Amino acid sequence: MRIAIIGAGFGGLAAAYDLSQAGHKVVIYEAAESVGGLAGGFKEPHWEWSVEKFYHHWFASDKHMLGLIRELGWQGDVIFPRPYTVLLHNGKWYPFDSILKALLFPGLGFGLDKIRFGLVGLYLRLTNHWKPLEKFTVDEWMRRWAGSRVYEMMWEPLVVGKFGETYARQVNMAWMWARLKARTTRLGTFKGGFQAFADRFAAHLGTLGVEIRLRVQVESIKREQAAGSLTVTSQGGSETFDQVLVTTSPALLARLCPDLPPDYLKGLLELKSMGAVVMVLSLKHQLSEQGYYWFNLPKSAGFPCLALVEHTNYVSPAYFGGDHIVYAGDYLEPEHEYFRLSPEELFERFLPAFERINPKFKRDWVKKIWLFKTAYAQPVPLVGHSKNIPDIQTPVQGLYFASMSQVYPWDRGTNFAVEIGRRAARQMLAQK
Repeated sequence: MRIAIIGAGFGGLAAAYDLSQAGHKVVIYEAAESVGGLAGGFKEPHWEWSVEKFYHHWFASDKHMLGLIRELGWQGDVIFPRPYTVLLHNGKWYPFDSILKALLFPGLGFGLDKIRFGLVGLYLRLTNHWKPLEKFTVDEWMRRWAGSRVYEMMWEPLVVGKFGETYARQVNMAWMWARLKARTTRLGTFKGGFQAFADRFAAHLGTLGVEIRLRVQVESIKREQAAGSLTVTSQGGSETFDQVLVTTSPALLARLCPDLPPDYLKGLLELKSMGAVVMVLSLKHQLSEQGYYWFNLPKSAGFPCLALVEHTNYVSPAYFGGDHIVYAGDYLEPEHEYFRLSPEELFERFLPAFERINPKFKRDWVKKIWLFKTAYAQPVPLVGHSKNIPDIQTPVQGLYFASMSQVYPWDRGTNFAVEIGRRAARQMLAQK
């Protein structure tokens, strides 16, 4: 078969790997200038490694991603440094990256709150029955079982940061279960950065006969009933394929394929999602003098973003020519004013956070600023969300869809991008 894949993110690349190994001719269309999708990176001339535009790492439990890397024989290039994540309490930062550190966190005291926190965390880690949890919001379930004080201190800042005031009290509890179930305190990356992995994977796909067309924007996908094929139209013209896999956002699929039935289109367009704005800075000096890596920033304490991450407290600044790399980012609705600000304007908004992390911080520490924005970064799972998940095999014969909006109850990320991409490939092969 001739198969087109729209999008060269990790899901599209993984699907191409399986489809090409099965003997099919695969063409990948990618509108950006490089592969990697939302996990893609960039690199300054004096850096050895790239850094991601939208911050990523792997968890030790990411079996789909790490399994693919083992298949490729590149497991020796995956590293798991030991970073420190911290939470704020009474103006002071406390490590919060292990069970022991969580139990010692002073914000919970030493009474019933700590016991409830521990029991709720243990239950969510041990249970596999997530379906009943999607009947409740995180807010109502946590307040009932963990208690309002525990929830407001430990989990509510995360939910508000991820989904904003609009959706924070609507997100269902199965999403929280999945985060606690699947994630580990051990965080991994690829030597050279995620872009190094994506480029190497793309080169390997080339040896399997996969054609990757960069800087090519697809304009439409249409079913040719008489020919029994699908026509993909881009700036470069039109081509026909036996099957097409779209790995972009639900809204983009709806625009690309007007032949989709009204019910399926309606389902795509009703899915909710958050965008992301991420500012990356290279600094002359280390920001966190304690060597902390991930600062969870509660907006209730006046912080202007969700998280501040000092990447070079995770991997050495030597890989970046001695630069200290810091991220400041937020999940936001696409209409938020941050999407309209320039890098310099947004830096002025984020500046107080840097000064609170380190009072010695000065503007002249900043060597360079990058700003990245995307309207589609975090699906919003509402109560009863499983009934809203679009089928991978769309009602249009030969057209398939695999996106982060379909990995529910799991959260978005490269691990589940690989899983949904390979699952789509299996369905496509079964229908040949």
